[in-house]
Amino acid sequence: MALKELQIRNIRPTDRVTQCTDDRGLYLEVHPNGSKLWRYKYRYMGKQKRLALGRYPDVGLAEARKRRDDARRQLEAGTDPLAERKHEKLVAVFKSANTFGEIAKEYIDKQVAQGQADTTTQKANWLLEQLEPIAARPVADLKPIDLLAALKRIEAKGKHETARRCRSFAGRVFRYAVATGRGESDPSSILRGALVVPKVKHHAAILDPKQMGELLRAIDAYSGHAITRLAMQVSPHVMARPGELRMAEWSEFDLEKAVWKIPAERMKMRRPHEVPLSRQVLAYLDELFALTGPDGYVFPAFHTSRRPLSENTVNQSFRRMGYAVGEVTAHGLRTTASTLLNESGKWSPDAIERSLAHADANSIRGVYNRGRYWDERVAMHQWWSDYLDEMRENAPTDQPDKIRARA
Repeated sequence: MALKELQIRNIRPTDRVTQCTDDRGLYLEVHPNGSKLWRYKYRYMGKQKRLALGRYPDVGLAEARKRRDDARRQLEAGTDPLAERKHEKLVAVFKSANTFGEIAKEYIDKQVAQGQADTTTQKANWLLEQLEPIAARPVADLKPIDLLAALKRIEAKGKHETARRCRSFAGRVFRYAVATGRGESDPSSILRGALVVPKVKHHAAILDPKQMGELLRAIDAYSGHAITRLAMQVSPHVMARPGELRMAEWSEFDLEKAVWKIPAERMKMRRPHEVPLSRQVLAYLDELFALTGPDGYVFPAFHTSRRPLSENTVNQSFRRMGYAVGEVTAHGLRTTASTLLNESGKWSPDAIERSLAHADANSIRGVYNRGRYWDERVAMHQWWSDYLDEMRENAPTDQPDKIRARA
């Protein structure tokens, strides 16, 4: 006889477990401590099984019958309800252990193990911090709207470039999750066009030879720390990225052969890079050697030799010298070199690009060209240093034909 709600409320426990049968395999299991538990008894593949359906009164009679009927439908479809329940629990545990944040950290650690630069790792961790709203969510449950909401939150603060970079970073994490069997898709891929496209901001650079000459004279007259002055003096000559220069170590320099060998892990493109050293650079390094050599960082921090010069030191020095943010930056000195070297017409674009350590758009050609143009680059770096001296001394005109005439 089917149970009734009033009858269930009036059931009193005994000194042993008792069962009160409802209908079609559903029954209420009453324990001596007063617990009343719904159970569904069924047979699957010839074996007797039972499925827990909840605790009374949290699960009432009507809800218990509904859960029993759901289980019966699974049986009719050829599925074992108990096995399906265990599978769902395993999936839930698996998802909770594979949040976006956890997988992102694993992805970053993997990149570090493969030689990712420290600065790139720091940026990746910072991007992960910006995506904090989705960090605790199972990666397999995240939908495009969830990621978009997190990105719009960043965009609302006016950080359009940060939002774009976060979308790109999230895409790499999602694809890593898919590749390792913990994700199903990359929801970032369909968000292209959903964010404000930031205006491209080029690094401020001086392209007028006369103004460049004035900057070089201002650097020579800099009254601040000698290491900072020398960092500013060397930068225009070597065409390196600011991070590559400030983290340079004495062990990377072969002063006799006049070459600076930068290891792959410090390069943006993850390839080792060699820089020819002109006579002027060797003279600066000779002065530096007396201050910071022979071991450790060439440009150490002021308070400790165990850390390199701060990434903001050179740019802050430019500001103190009276140059505004939009006039010149340490990175912009690479643009100055690239522009004036190309305008000279004396050097092949490939040699200039190799000295700037830019990646070749054609990967096969890039590998083939890695060892080429060395002799031309040696001559070009000396020419460039001589031209910098001339700009300092004479402040020549900015007309391209005059530049070519000098060559």
